Amino acid sequence: MLINENDYLQTIQKIKEEIKASQYRAIKTVNKELILLYWNIGNVILNNSKWGNKFIDSLAKDIKMEFPEIKGFSIRNLKYMRKFAELYTDFEFVQTVSAQITWSHNIEIMDKVKSQDERKWYIEKAIENGWSLNVLATQIKTNLYKRQVLVEKTTNYEKNLPKTQSTIAKGILKDPYNFDFITFREDMLEVQLEKELVKQVTKLLLELGSGFAFVGNQYHIEVAGEDFYIDLLFYHLKLKCYVVIELKTGKFVPEYAGKLNFYLSAVDDILKTEQDNPTIGLLLCREKNKLIAEYALKDMTKPIGISEYKLFGELPDEFEDALPTIEDLEKRINFFDGEISDD
Repeated sequence: MLINENDYLQTIQKIKEEIKASQYRAIKTVNKELILLYWNIGNVILNNSKWGNKFIDSLAKDIKMEFPEIKGFSIRNLKYMRKFAELYTDFEFVQTVSAQITWSHNIEIMDKVKSQDERKWYIEKAIENGWSLNVLATQIKTNLYKRQVLVEKTTNYEKNLPKTQSTIAKGILKDPYNFDFITFREDMLEVQLEKELVKQVTKLLLELGSGFAFVGNQYHIEVAGEDFYIDLLFYHLKLKCYVVIELKTGKFVPEYAGKLNFYLSAVDDILKTEQDNPTIGLLLCREKNKLIAEYALKDMTKPIGISEYKLFGELPDEFEDALPTIEDLEKRINFFDGEISDD
């Protein structure tokens, strides 16, 4: 019997996927058991706190003698287990939530996040978005919780979107956005900023959040025979809609909202299908006055959010006067005749 090549390849692919899925389930099971073990040991240490740190020292030595081949029971790690049990007293939460991320993820959150609500939020987001340890560390370092949850956002989403979509849209919006993977220059133009973002599109998507699919930059649309170009166009898989992002290198002015409103109307007419929800707009400016931004959006019928963004190289105002200007640096560099090495 002859084997059809396409059928064979599909069968092999299916088997590979089953193997990978099984491996993933096995890893998750092992990880869950490990996290629960650490939590149980942490509780034993807590319940015997009357013995102090000497108990942990002795415990580390005895475990190493009994199980010399097993790693993870150093004095430092045992102290983390104690802290883990102290912070998370609810077994159900540990079993169903904390156990879904690695021990390294849990340590990062215990070390860097002080509030219990914030810790739980980062755990849930790490699970939801599949964050690696490095990504989690970056999100904590850039205060994602504050930018995405605590800050009052400037949008008209509630007025112009169905409740469910409005809630999701506001939930994914941040203020400010941190594009700290781009070096800021005072003379940077919008087109240069956009090019830098596109070059770093993977990092841009990470900062935007999960669900964003990149469609294009300087995306061309034609209206009444005239050409227009959208800075950045995305599609959001969860919201099931296009997202138009306009970048401005300066302070927000009301005219920017009008232009973005025009782009949203055009995308709704030209690109949006019956299966898509209304297109959403996001205007990113270096700075904004909240009241002016709210007035600009007040009577607009298209869903628009306005956020600030930060670039690598920006410093607090109190440091600016202490630094040399671009002109000062140029004078100093020109003072030397020799070449300056990158080393």
